[in-house]
Amino acid sequence: MNRLKLPLAGRLRTGVAPALLLMAAALALSSCSKPTNRELQPGSYRATLELPGKKSVPFGLDVAQEESGKVLYVSNGDERIRLDEVQATPGQLQARFPGYETILTAKVTGDELTGDVALVHADGKVLALPFTAQLGETWRFYPDALSNNADFAGRWDVTFTDGGGRRTSGVATFDQSFEDVTGTVQMPTDDQRFLAGEAHDEELRLSRFDGGAVVLYEAKLNARGELVGETWSDRGGSQRFVATRNPDAAIDAAALASHLRNPEAPFTFAFMDLDGRTVSTSDPRFKDKVLLVTLAGSWCPNSHDEARLLVQLDRQYRSRGLEIVSLMFEQHADCKRAVAAVQRFRTAYGIGYPTLIAGTADKMKAAAALPQLDAVLAYPTAIFIDRTGRVRKIHTGFAGPATGMQHDLLAHEFTDTIETLLGEGGAVPERSTVSNSAAP
Repeated sequence: MNRLKLPLAGRLRTGVAPALLLMAAALALSSCSKPTNRELQPGSYRATLELPGKKSVPFGLDVAQEESGKVLYVSNGDERIRLDEVQATPGQLQARFPGYETILTAKVTGDELTGDVALVHADGKVLALPFTAQLGETWRFYPDALSNNADFAGRWDVTFTDGGGRRTSGVATFDQSFEDVTGTVQMPTDDQRFLAGEAHDEELRLSRFDGGAVVLYEAKLNARGELVGETWSDRGGSQRFVATRNPDAAIDAAALASHLRNPEAPFTFAFMDLDGRTVSTSDPRFKDKVLLVTLAGSWCPNSHDEARLLVQLDRQYRSRGLEIVSLMFEQHADCKRAVAAVQRFRTAYGIGYPTLIAGTADKMKAAAALPQLDAVLAYPTAIFIDRTGRVRKIHTGFAGPATGMQHDLLAHEFTDTIETLLGEGGAVPERSTVSNSAAP
């Protein structure tokens, strides 16, 4: 402001025409207003990503001014994700998602943000999805709510059919308050995490973006009361589905599970940690310990959910003889990029147990790296090993917090298994048996 005033005062002394004075004043006001319009404004935004095929996926975005600076909050139903790696300069915004390599980049123009979100996929390839956000809008799919909508609350049996005709079964669980609907869809080995959306007459739309995946559901009730629709994601294209109400709908836990080729043989591994040192089951630190080995990936949202539980178990049981090791199957063949991705994952959750670079996320290559398993079917997969080195339980997949009671049951199952194995001391069971299960 001072720089603009000084030249103007000089021009007054030289007798500049009034029209020029008015122009100078207008320029001064304009230059004062631009920085404000280009500043990232705190408040609630309606944000969207655009999947290939022009499918718009909305999510909640809040901007807050905290003591440390600007932070973002991404919301999907009950989940609220804090992004504190934020660079906000006049006209520009960049933010990174905790634990992921995902980066949001946008231009700031008044109350609007425009840019893209870059997600890292297999082989390190980046998918950039167009991003927009509008300040002050809090609706998700429908700007005008209806007063009379169909009731979608409850449990549903779901059958998905992909483009090749392959079918997969799942269970959807929805809660509804007026037009607002939240819930998740659980598959044999994972779940769709926190979905949020709205009912609109007999239509239902749900979405999710959490830094790890972009998911969209669109469906409508037919004359038989079935929910018929299609789902899209940033990774899997689209699938059609049909859902029918069933209060007793449940996942078949035995439908998909990894098994041992030889249950009597010890389970072994040897992979590098993030410092380049080889860590193996023959290391002294694992002698006479109960071992929980998980197959995971920093790119996998369900592995993020599992990590929260594993950190708790590590703090609770390490002093009693439990060792946890995550074998990380990453999206980068380049070791340095894989290490950097896993380090972000560790930092996000305060992981203190070893995370080893075991290979790429390709399931066939992962199975080749662990020949004791007949197949690697899901990330994550948890393997419980007793003090003698025998595998006692394999749990394929993970039911995250969005599944509610199913997650609580799974956490209880993990705790019970650990307690049992720790309680055996150094004794060798008379008969070693392996329990195989999938996400409950």
